[in-house]
Amino acid sequence: MEKFQILYENILEFGRDGNWKMVVMWIIGGILIYLAIKKEMEPTLLLPMGFGAIIVNVPFSGAIEPLETLFNAGIANELFPLLLFIGIGAMIDFGPLLTNPKLMLFGAAAQFGIFFTFCLASVFFPAEVAASIGVIGAADGPTAIAVANELLGNPSDLALKETYDGYIAAIMVAAYSYMALVPIIQPPIIKLCTTKKERLIRMPYTQKSVSKTTRILFPIIITIVASAIVPQAAALIGFLMFGNLIRECGVLDSLSETAQKVLANLVTIFLGITIAFKMQAEAFLSPATLLILGLGLFAFIFDTAGGVFFAKFLNLFLKEKINPMIGAAGISAFPMSGRIVHKMGLEEDPQNFLLMHSIGVNVSGQIASVIAGGLLLGFAKFFVV
Repeated sequence: MEKFQILYENILEFGRDGNWKMVVMWIIGGILIYLAIKKEMEPTLLLPMGFGAIIVNVPFSGAIEPLETLFNAGIANELFPLLLFIGIGAMIDFGPLLTNPKLMLFGAAAQFGIFFTFCLASVFFPAEVAASIGVIGAADGPTAIAVANELLGNPSDLALKETYDGYIAAIMVAAYSYMALVPIIQPPIIKLCTTKKERLIRMPYTQKSVSKTTRILFPIIITIVASAIVPQAAALIGFLMFGNLIRECGVLDSLSETAQKVLANLVTIFLGITIAFKMQAEAFLSPATLLILGLGLFAFIFDTAGGVFFAKFLNLFLKEKINPMIGAAGISAFPMSGRIVHKMGLEEDPQNFLLMHSIGVNVSGQIASVIAGGLLLGFAKFFVV
């Protein structure tokens, strides 16, 4: 009996010292590791993020200092997100979009949730925090990191630093977690927003050739135009398009393959474990963190629904109907979202092949989300000033 009393007192002392927060972070890290290994959800990202969340919350952890160095060298200056965008750009085939440019409209429509959430989050947070939260809806980790770090990384009021560090961690974790959870989150939203008849709509695809000149000029023109319209997005869109130019130029095949595989995987691992530096219990566990995660999910849901309802709206005027499910692929989770829509189409009708249409919308969403992030940077800085 005496032993149980001692154990009980030790547990109480453990809780009074705030160590319960440490245990909670271990559980969160364990959940991320579980999703990575058991469910195979973005394992290159969630596994290092989950493991990092555990080691930075070990008492007197010696991992904090090296991770802080890595964070300052790779995320604080946006190096890792930009390098990752080269790899993503090298993976993207803009062919389906170039053969059907109107698909770009769906990418733009699917950013609705970002701006709607920005307005909603402004009720609870300052403009710079609200803008950073809104970008979570695009399910675009590098853009979320870049926007959050630019707006929250160096607050003018030093007293806000610890608070904003917790916000940055929550935004990064939410952006990448929701991106990994696309196969779980998107299907029920799509089904809720569509009827079975709409999901059965077939969209024939005619294979059209795209000249090499067009493929080379496209990333260059997009970079110039997007940077002129939204200067804040110049670096992100430029590195994304540079990666695509490496792919399409035809003289850098080995470099393109390296960017798609080695560079993208290596940077993703560094990103995951470096993000964990911001997942220290004292800064991460707060009511504000839960609110950020909830608002991020809200943004993600409304981004998905925005693309679907835009397609439904167009169907009121079109003779050749669009399967509204492809609108959901307008978020930036490439290529997962495009594949999910294609899979859902096959489940409804084994002869309904939506892959090329959904991937075309998906790559347009990649561009649109970067532009949306740049616009929010501008809005937030305007309100702050």
